[in-house]
Amino acid sequence: MEEFFDIYNRDRIKQHRQVRRGDPLPPEDLHMVIHVCIFNERGELLIQQRHKTKNSWANLYDVSCGGAALVGETSQQAAERELYEELGIMYDFSEMRPQLTMNFTRGFDDYYIIESFVDVHTLQLQEDEVQEAHFATKEEVLQLLRTEQFVPYFESFIHLLFEAKTAYGSVKNQ
Repeated sequence: MEEFFDIYNRDRIKQHRQVRRGDPLPPEDLHMVIHVCIFNERGELLIQQRHKTKNSWANLYDVSCGGAALVGETSQQAAERELYEELGIMYDFSEMRPQLTMNFTRGFDDYYIIESFVDVHTLQLQEDEVQEAHFATKEEVLQLLRTEQFVPYFESFIHLLFEAKTAYGSVKNQ
């Protein structure tokens, strides 16, 4: 099944145009991506190992889930869909805002950070997307990153995800 994405301008205003996954985007056109980071009660991050057949970062570990928003989806709807598709977890994002948004060359990447009880033994992994999932401490994630077994995020970004798991904003105890 072909996937289509909405096109946004640099101010994040939808342009009422779409693009098919894999088609080139003109420099002024951007699209929206989401990531969900699930932390357990011990402060560990649920990480997934990307499938060996993925076009980008095959076999590498990544945060809990992520993907592009499809045509007509809000950021929250994309987060709900991706989390359910990749891991079989239902979660209501309708009243949430992303903890942070990272701009990248081709778009916007919204990060949702949630604390939730998840039993990894009951996850329903999407066969063509995810090979394995487990909880990892910050030190374990950083070690995977340093040994090139994790999607190559900036190390400081991993620290930020672990720090931001309990509050919105950039000021402590806000």
